[in-house]
This record gives sequence, structure tokens and C-alpha cells, in this order.
Amino acid sequence: MIDKRKLIGENRREQILHWLQSSQNPLTGSELAERAQVSRQVVVGDITLLKARGIPIVATSQGYVYMDSPQSGQVERIVACSHPPGQTREELLLLVDLGVLVKDVKIEHPVYGDLTASIMVSNRKEAMQFLDKINQTGAAYLSELTEGVHLHTLSAKEAAVLDEAEQALREAGFLLQ
Repeated sequence: MIDKRKLIGENRREQILHWLQSSQNPLTGSELAERAQVSRQVVVGDITLLKARGIPIVATSQGYVYMDSPQSGQVERIVACSHPPGQTREELLLLVDLGVLVKDVKIEHPVYGDLTASIMVSNRKEAMQFLDKINQTGAAYLSELTEGVHLHTLSAKEAAVLDEAEQALREAGFLLQ
């Protein structure tokens, strides 16, 4: 049962961190705000303060996630891709259907340097939620700033899965060579 009393300052931030660490799923700012009996904007500020302390919280399209050390047994690889925005759906579904977690997208911006955005999708449902959010908000894909060129950090239980994913990206014409 959730206590309906408003949480204050540092106590609230400690509780938000506890909720994130205890959750198996991402928690939205609205969910955290409701639990803490504060506005979503207060939660955004709290998350910013927690991140400033070096606490590994990642904002994803599904909500906030506490990212402790990488899961044991997980292998990561960065791949360079290039495709127009209209093929993002195909790229993401290809990867998640192979059992790959797409952690982020990175680009090299001519003014700002490296820009990274968390994606954190590992199945079709999450991928479609991410794509729906892009469409609903009218947001641009980061790769649109670099004529489709981007990097992804991929994660899987074994290197063979990442090898298969890389080969599938190559065959689909997405892998930058």
C-alpha cells in the first residue's frame, strides 16, 4: 500500500531512488509524482539532482530506469548504422526480434559533439511504444541531424546474438561499412 502523504525534499529523492531500484519496469514521471504526491515537474527536478550525484538513472521512452552495473552475462557492442527515418521501425524490430536490447542512439553533431539518447527497447511492444511516442510528439530522430548516420549500443546475453544482429543489419543495408 502506498502512503498518500506528500514526501519532502531529500526523503522524496531517497524514496524515488528506492522505487526505481525496486522496479522491474520503467516508472514514468507521472507515476513517481503520484506516489510522492508532488507534481511531475518536481520529480523531473529530483531525477536531475540524483543524476548529478552520479546515480545511474536513465530516462527512456517508457519512463525512468535505475541502471546499476551491467547485468552479469550481458555482452555489449556498438554498431554504426545509416538509414533514413522511415526505416527506423524496420531497424528496431530487426534487432529486438533477435533478442537484442537497443540501449541508445548516438550521433556526432558538428556543434555539440557527441549526443546520446537512451532508447532501452528489447521487444516489439517497447519498440512500438518508442516509435508511437516519436510520432505522437512530432519529435525528430537524432539521426536526422546527421543524414541518417548513427551509432547504437546493443546488448545481448551472448556475443553470438550480437554477431547475428550485426549480420542482419548488414544484409538489410543498415550497417555503415
